[in-house]
Amino acid sequence: MPFLTDALAALLAARAEGGPRVRDGLPVVHLLDLETLRVSGFPLLTDAECPRCEHRVEDSAEAARIELASRPKRAVDDFRLRPVAEYGLSLPAFVNPVAGMLGPSVVPDLVSASTSSTVGCFTMRSGDYLRECFWGGHTAGYRASTEVGLLEGLERFAGMRARGKRTTVVAALDELGEQALDPRVCGLYTEEFHRVAGVRPFSPSTPIPWVWGWSLRDERPLLVPEILAYYHAPGGLTHRFVQESSNGCASGGSLEEAIYYGLMEAVERDAFLIAWYGQLALPELDGRSSSRPQTRAMVDRLEMYGYRARFFDTRITFPVPVVTAVAERLDGGPGRLCFGAGASLDPEAALWAGLCEIATDAVNLRSRTAREERRLRAMAEDFDRVRVLHDHPLVYGLPEMAQYADFLLKRQDGPGPAPVGGLVDGSIAPSEDLRTDLRRCVDAVAAAGFDVVVVDQTMPEQRASGLHTASVLVPGLLPIDFGWQRQRALTMPRLRTAPREAGLRPHDLRADQLNPAPHPFP
Repeated sequence: MPFLTDALAALLAARAEGGPRVRDGLPVVHLLDLETLRVSGFPLLTDAECPRCEHRVEDSAEAARIELASRPKRAVDDFRLRPVAEYGLSLPAFVNPVAGMLGPSVVPDLVSASTSSTVGCFTMRSGDYLRECFWGGHTAGYRASTEVGLLEGLERFAGMRARGKRTTVVAALDELGEQALDPRVCGLYTEEFHRVAGVRPFSPSTPIPWVWGWSLRDERPLLVPEILAYYHAPGGLTHRFVQESSNGCASGGSLEEAIYYGLMEAVERDAFLIAWYGQLALPELDGRSSSRPQTRAMVDRLEMYGYRARFFDTRITFPVPVVTAVAERLDGGPGRLCFGAGASLDPEAALWAGLCEIATDAVNLRSRTAREERRLRAMAEDFDRVRVLHDHPLVYGLPEMAQYADFLLKRQDGPGPAPVGGLVDGSIAPSEDLRTDLRRCVDAVAAAGFDVVVVDQTMPEQRASGLHTASVLVPGLLPIDFGWQRQRALTMPRLRTAPREAGLRPHDLRADQLNPAPHPFP
C-alpha cells in the first residue's frame, strides 16, 4: 500500500533527523497505527533471556553466598530503606502495548470504594500454555498504587523463573546428599493426587534441576529444587511435582530488605494455616485501638459499607507479630466473609497489611458472589471444585460457608478485644538497623528448629534500579497451596504438633479435629 510506504519512510526520516530515540535513558521503539497513522514511542528494555543481549550469569555455590550488611533504618518502625517513589521506575518502559515486560497497561480499579487500587497483567509461557499473572497496588492513592504495583509485578516476573542466572545443576537428590534441600521436608502432595492428576511425584532417584541458595542459619550454600524457588520454572505441569506460589518471595531496596519481607510472609502464611486448619480460637484485637489514624479511618469506612473489621493475634511459634484480618458482613448476606493477614516486627504494620487486603476485596465481594453464585455453590457442596487461587476467598462470600469460621468469629466469654499495642509483649523488638532485625528473626526461627534458606532472584532489570528480590524458604513450615487437592499442609507433621508446642492445645491434633474446609486465604 503506497500510503504505508510513505508513512514508514516519513517515520524513518524523522528518526534520522534527530527525532526522539531515547526516553528514560532507554532506546525508543515506535508504533505506527495503520488506521489513524498515529505514531507512538515506547522505551525498550533489553530482555535478560534474549540470546543476543542476555545478562544472565552461571548459577554457582560461590555466587549464592550472602553476607548481611548493616542497613540503618529511617525509623525504628520503618522497614523500607527508602520510599517506593525514589526508585524512579519508568512506567512506560515496563508497561506498554509494544514490548511491556509487565503487560500492555495498568488500570485503576474505579469500582473499589475503599482503596485506590490499580491492576496490571502479563503473560508468560509455561510448558504448553500461557500463564496470566496479575499484579497491582492497594493504597490510598492511584499514583502510589501504581508504584507499589510495579514493584509487585517485577517481583513476580523475577520469581516465576530464573532470569538473572542460568541453572547449571541437574541431578538426583540421592547423588547430592547433604548439600541439597530435601523437598519432602517442604511438603508433597498425596499419592491420590498424583494418580488422578497425572503429575509425576518426587523421587529421590530422579534427576531434577537445582539452584543454589544460602542457609542463613548454617551459613553455607545449599542446593534447592528449582521448582521450589521459581514457581513457573521450565518443564511444564506434568514435570512439576509441586506447584509453588509466590509465598516467601519479596522485593526491597537491598537484599536484606527483600529477605526480611520474604521471611515475614513465610511466617505469616504458616501461622494462618495452622490457625485455620487447627481451628484455633485466637485472641481478638481492637482495630480502633490502633495508633494510626489511617487504620482507624479504614475500619470506619468498612463499617460504612456494611462490614465489621476484626483482627486476631496469630502468633503461633515465633515471637513475630502476625495478625489475621476478617471483614464480616454485618447483616450476614452474600459477600459474607473476607480474610487477610500480615506479619511485621511492628504490630501496627502487621495489622495494616491485613486490613488493606480485606478493605480492597470485601467491598467487591457481594457483586462477585452474586455473579458467580452458581459456580460457588457447586464448590461449597464439593470442595474438590476449589481448584485455583481465586476460588479460595470467593467461596467464603456464600453465607453458608461462615460455619467453618465459627471457631474464630463466634465471640468467646471473657475479656473483650485487646489493644493492638499489646502485641509487642513477647515479640522481638525492632532495632535501628535492618540487619539486626533480620538476624534476630533468623535466630528465633533457628531456635525453633528451622532453617532459613534464601535464593537471590534479582533480575538485571531490577538491579539497575537498586532493587532486589529474594525467595525465602523455611523448610518445615506450612506452605500455602491453592486447590483443595493440593493442600500439602494437611499432610505435614507441623499442622498437628505446632498448637500443642505453642501451648494452645493439650495434645497433638487428630485428623477429626482439623477444619474440613479449604482455607480462605486470598
